[in-house]
Amino acid sequence: MLQKLGDIAYQKRKLVLFLWILLILCFGFFALKLPTVLSGNGFEYQGEFNQTKKLLEKDFGIPKSSIILLFHKENSISQKEWDDYIQETFHKLHGFSTITPFDQEGMIKGNYAYGTLSFTKGPESLGKEINQLHKLLKNKKGLTVTMTGEPIMVEDLNEASQSDLAKAEMIGLPIALIVLILSFGGIVAAAIPLIIGIVSILITMGIVYFYSYEANLSIFILNIIPMIGLALSIDFALLFINRFKEELNNKVPLPEAIKTTVSTAGRSVIFSGLCVFIGLSGLLFIKIEIFQNVALGGMTVVFIAVLSANTFLPALLSIMGNNINKLSLFRIKDQQSSVWYRFAMYVMKRPILMALIAFAILLAGVIPAKDMILKIPGIDSLPEHYPSRLAYETFKDTFIPVEKREENRVIVVLQTKGNVLEEPNSEKIREVIQKLKKDPMVNTVISPFSIPEIQDPDQLFDPTFEESKELVPDLKTFVNKNKMHIEVFLKSEVHSSRARTWVRTWSKRHLGIKTSFGGHIKFEQEIFDEIYNKAPYGLLLIFITTFIILTVAFRSLLIPIKALLMNMLSLGCTFGIVVWIYQQGHLVNKPVDIALILPVFIFTLVFGLSMDYEVFLISRIQEIYINTGDNSTATISGLTYTSKIITSAAAIMIVVTGAFAFTGVMPIKQLGVGIAIAIFIDATVVRMVLVPALMKLLGDWNWWFFGFNKKKKPA
Repeated sequence: MLQKLGDIAYQKRKLVLFLWILLILCFGFFALKLPTVLSGNGFEYQGEFNQTKKLLEKDFGIPKSSIILLFHKENSISQKEWDDYIQETFHKLHGFSTITPFDQEGMIKGNYAYGTLSFTKGPESLGKEINQLHKLLKNKKGLTVTMTGEPIMVEDLNEASQSDLAKAEMIGLPIALIVLILSFGGIVAAAIPLIIGIVSILITMGIVYFYSYEANLSIFILNIIPMIGLALSIDFALLFINRFKEELNNKVPLPEAIKTTVSTAGRSVIFSGLCVFIGLSGLLFIKIEIFQNVALGGMTVVFIAVLSANTFLPALLSIMGNNINKLSLFRIKDQQSSVWYRFAMYVMKRPILMALIAFAILLAGVIPAKDMILKIPGIDSLPEHYPSRLAYETFKDTFIPVEKREENRVIVVLQTKGNVLEEPNSEKIREVIQKLKKDPMVNTVISPFSIPEIQDPDQLFDPTFEESKELVPDLKTFVNKNKMHIEVFLKSEVHSSRARTWVRTWSKRHLGIKTSFGGHIKFEQEIFDEIYNKAPYGLLLIFITTFIILTVAFRSLLIPIKALLMNMLSLGCTFGIVVWIYQQGHLVNKPVDIALILPVFIFTLVFGLSMDYEVFLISRIQEIYINTGDNSTATISGLTYTSKIITSAAAIMIVVTGAFAFTGVMPIKQLGVGIAIAIFIDATVVRMVLVPALMKLLGDWNWWFFGFNKKKKPA
């Protein structure tokens, strides 16, 4: 079947290229529009937190989103100049719903003041309003106003992601081209994989644009799709072109060279792509937007990469033929005299020693992983120099006491049958509040009953209590007919994992009235629980399907088992090194917790990507073993023939993904570094040392498959 595909690619080469050019022009146009439909970090989950948020917006007038205006004056500025500047600024904003620093006490401290703008739209839908504000807000000498808050951070994150993508491409693509030149020895052959990579990304991003009509798309996919797509497409093209050049060097006619390349390298590409596709599909079990986005976007780019490698690339090579060797800069050495042959011989002569060294390195790397602390990306995702991040950190440090910060707050909406201020409802609510106050992890509870003067719920509407608003802000907003919302602040020393346990436990308790829990802690608890509960299903799918695919591909029982175990070990080592770098702060300015997306994404991405090398290596070993019947000869020859290609492919992946280490968005930075480390470990310690050492030690048992594989006697 693949030979037939190769024959069609050769015979209809001009038609195939024409169709691909149409696809590029069509989807390339929509790819350019993709950034305009991206918003937010993608951590959206339809659970109790979202239900509570909607209750607060509908019944208590809590705005869907708010922008904070942080004002600052230099010491040389008089109080009158500052007051005039603030009033003048808010006068320009007469069309917005505002709270000025003069409306409530505590909004001016020292040289800082803040006001707020409230909106009935979500943060991701305020692009027009933010652009308008940028035009209206003006700094003066010694006086500044800076916008911050979630809507501004969403916009800045989008801008930073686009900037990071451009920066990573500027770093990664030239170095990738150098690696390809070193691999192929010529400029023409080296340029083709880059062309294939860019084509795959453009088409994929154009397709993903249409997903926005059915789902919200996270900003992070703008980086993740090119990261996966470029690395994978170049890898596939590298394998394909390497085999094609090998056929040409053996004086095989061009049509036969194309057919043989598609039937061999094309087969490896399909199996490799299938492994990556399945790895990404495991993310679909997790019903959080960013995981769904990356799964769909990643699966799309894998499909396009495999399709382009088996249709567009052979059609292009059919037209180029021997011209692929044009602009050669140097001659590639013969396999037998290369460093790879000598290295293969070295490993095969010392299989026990090399296996022990490899295991020791991997196990040592795993150790720090046990201390991994995971965190949902927040404001610290933005680069440190962004004004919105600096302004928010200043606002928090200046105006929000540590014990009243968002990371310590849980919002509880209490619902009763009938008015909450009438007996017996008010008594039940008091009992709930008292239970909360007595909890050892609770620091304080803010409710309409928080101030000592209130003895009777009816007094909440007594005009004489209006002066107590500074004790409980806007008392009436806490009550609406049969609903009341209260704020519970946990003690600041409570670790986030304990806080999540606390809110999970209280959410399940029967308190005599209906309760809905919200706030940042509830948000984190639901996200973590969804991942911890659903990720095992994805992992199980990946393990089972990968085992079946490798078993079918190689007609072996031991090879798939070894592949799965070694993959787990290398990924554990990767996580340990990432913890050592970022969390323990060894190679960064200051320690940071690990982004929650990192372990799941690296596992699903790298588990599939690393199978590329497994398939590349074992496919060639199997091909030689079938012809010779000698496991040792097959292993050393397979290692010799594939070492250069695996090393080149790994180097390109490391360059493309590792380039994101020089970007500013922290989760993407960690993800890029993590993937680069994982690929490096897998392509060197695992594929080049551990796999051949174990192949040598296990001998013909590698190919045992219930007696179906017949060993061919060596010629």
